[in-house]
Amino acid sequence: MLRRVPRSLRRALVSSASTYHGRAQIPNPSHSPPQALLPQWRRYASIASSSSAPPQPPPHPSPPRGPSRPGGGAPSVSSLNPAEVAKFAAIAETWWDSNGPFKPLHLMNPTRLSFIRSTLCRYFRRDPYSSKPLKGLKVIDVGCGGGILSEPLARMGATVTAIDAVDKNIKIASIHAASDPTTASIEYCCTTAEELVKEKRMFDAVISLEVIEHVANPLEFCESLSALAVPNGATVVSTINRSMRAYATAIVAAEYILRWLPKGTHEWSKLVTPEELALMLQKASVSVEEMAGFVYNPLSGEWSLSDDISVNYIAFGVKKSGTPSTDGAEARLP
Repeated sequence: MLRRVPRSLRRALVSSASTYHGRAQIPNPSHSPPQALLPQWRRYASIASSSSAPPQPPPHPSPPRGPSRPGGGAPSVSSLNPAEVAKFAAIAETWWDSNGPFKPLHLMNPTRLSFIRSTLCRYFRRDPYSSKPLKGLKVIDVGCGGGILSEPLARMGATVTAIDAVDKNIKIASIHAASDPTTASIEYCCTTAEELVKEKRMFDAVISLEVIEHVANPLEFCESLSALAVPNGATVVSTINRSMRAYATAIVAAEYILRWLPKGTHEWSKLVTPEELALMLQKASVSVEEMAGFVYNPLSGEWSLSDDISVNYIAFGVKKSGTPSTDGAEARLP
């Protein structure tokens, strides 16, 4: 289920980047031809077009880029996207409604936690069958929303800091966590990763799920995540692949046909391919070690881990031990 990323692939990703005036040029991946769309999705899309058709994917998308910095240094500008902040602020009250706009995340959460528990326990040499396998680890949830990931991380024993740029999200998350003694200790803050970097905060594990596709500058964001991790610390990032299959399922089907998500939740041109994510993390001094895909079974209504990373996927990486610490903190040895 878990895919090891070979060193040869990481070398290939790094060598594929060309330098242009000091900027890292992320290569445009080859895209699946329109024929790759399943016939039924074509039919559904044509039916949906009679009322409110989804936007057409651009022919040659290119994710936002930013200047690279040696050693994963702290970014100088914020990757915050005001339009995305406003979008999620409008539905903040529904975070804990398992049948509301965030229903897909509630359904996917057990599978996301399974990957996180497995990789962190293996890396930090913890017993995955323990009731609190993450006890003693400082973990940050970047883009925590209403806290649906932060709370189970706290129940697994982690010392959790959770941040989000939407003040409503933080208030709702704090109120919900306060109702349970095992989650009341979560440190919720309305701030950004860049601000915490300036404060020289560092963590054993940095986790950011379904966030990078909503930021203004993915490379800057990856550098912020790296700067928040101690040397030899862990980083976990999940997102949606920029593929025709992802366009058909995660946008056309999920937003316009099944209406699992509000229309416009995702922009296809802002999605990030696994190759691009691995390259950006590599430039930020984080070496991607494992990847896995999430696949949905419409019959059971459940998600599971898979080698198929064509739509939803998650990556586990390790910050290079040679990366200077911003506050002189001792490197975490797994």
